[in-house]
Amino acid sequence: MSIVAFIFARGGSKGLPDKNIKIFNGKPLIAWSIEQAKTVNRVDKVIVSTDSEVIAKIAREYGAETPFIRPAELATDNSPEWLSWQHALKYLQNSNDGLPDLILSIPPTSPLRDFSDLDKIIDEYQKGNADIVISVTESNRSPFFNIVREGVEGYINLFASVKEEISRRQDCPKTYDITTIGYAAKPSFILNNKSIFEGRVRQVIFPKERSIDIDTLLDFEIAEYISKKNGSKIAKK
Repeated sequence: MSIVAFIFARGGSKGLPDKNIKIFNGKPLIAWSIEQAKTVNRVDKVIVSTDSEVIAKIAREYGAETPFIRPAELATDNSPEWLSWQHALKYLQNSNDGLPDLILSIPPTSPLRDFSDLDKIIDEYQKGNADIVISVTESNRSPFFNIVREGVEGYINLFASVKEEISRRQDCPKTYDITTIGYAAKPSFILNNKSIFEGRVRQVIFPKERSIDIDTLLDFEIAEYISKKNGSKIAKK
């Protein structure tokens, strides 16, 4: 099975400026995902999709390929990343190599992942009967118990409901938060659909301490503290 790992990293970030190249525990944030991807023996190549020449230069320094610069219209705050996935796959489709059997998306915002986490995602995909495998972690809060929303008249109600009243969080249906540890998907599924949940979706559950998704300075500081406390999880070949 041929596998191409993609890291999608745009230059703009309002929540944390220059997030993807901000120094995280001694190296640019994106470097962690590149090095983690390169430890997966089944990955044939690691490609960074970015609109930024600065990010592209740093990505090459850490061993990733940057065969194209992402169009600006696919790198705005409102650009769905799905479209960037499609753009990257169309590039491969038109290249000499053609489409791989599997695309592995490794967001740069989860530096606390272990290299074995990516193998687990690939393993789940290879079991078959899935168009895409996503990474999740157990939710801290449940939409059936302690997540609320405002109704049309301004009154507050539970975000979700079930037929029977739930008085304890432990009795709620199990829910999960999607994480950015990684995604494994069939290229044809991405090219012919508009979102993840149009297909057959499977999940791999990961612990919370490896599932932090860096979006704000607080996220960054918490993740860096955990990283420094636990030490590097990068496996050395």
